[in-house]
Amino acid sequence: MQYKLYYWPSIQGRGEFVRLALEDVGANYLDVARLPGKGFGIPALMRLMDARRVARAPFAPPFLQAGRHLIGQTANILLFLGARHGLAPRDAAGRLWTHQLQLTVADFVAEAHDTHHPVAAGLYYEDQKSEARRRAEDFRQSRMPKYLGYFESVLSRNTRGPYLMGARLTYADLSLFQLVVGLDYAFPQAMASAARHYKRVLKLSRAVQERPRIAAYLASDRRIAFNEEGIFRHYAELDAR
Repeated sequence: MQYKLYYWPSIQGRGEFVRLALEDVGANYLDVARLPGKGFGIPALMRLMDARRVARAPFAPPFLQAGRHLIGQTANILLFLGARHGLAPRDAAGRLWTHQLQLTVADFVAEAHDTHHPVAAGLYYEDQKSEARRRAEDFRQSRMPKYLGYFESVLSRNTRGPYLMGARLTYADLSLFQLVVGLDYAFPQAMASAARHYKRVLKLSRAVQERPRIAAYLASDRRIAFNEEGIFRHYAELDAR
């Protein structure tokens, strides 16, 4: 099957969590909004978000077209891909645990985004800089350690391998990798200070980065560079100690 991924063409954003899963399994997919021509680009994305025309239109990207299925929400897409491509355990308890970890990653991602947009997503960063500094300080000192400490504790209970489930990678590991490299970009000073406390989390991130298909993807032009339009943004004043 050829999948069609719909996401904004110039940022990694939440779509990147889906891209990583598709890349790791070697899936055949089209990144629709990044392609030229009729039926592609931003217009194709917007058409499927039109609830007046599409019975089960997604609220926002990313969403994935898989045959007759149109699946929205990052964690929901990964739940689907995990079962289909062996990126999640086969047993129900394992699938639920993987999904739970993914939802925790999603919560962490939302809080990272809100460091630079604490008042309103519709306002520019420059319109909320003082609030962003306060929010970022709390994020660095309280929320980052809480989340990273949680994932470190999950990993500490594994004896069979570097991943959240032990020896076998799941989509939650791919997402935790993306979260770590995003934080490295946005908060390099804070992450450098945190490195000694979360060695297992960083080991997992390196293990994902070294997977052959992921390494090839990261080195390709398919990987969009981090920038100040996405979820993870580097503003030096928000990383100040």
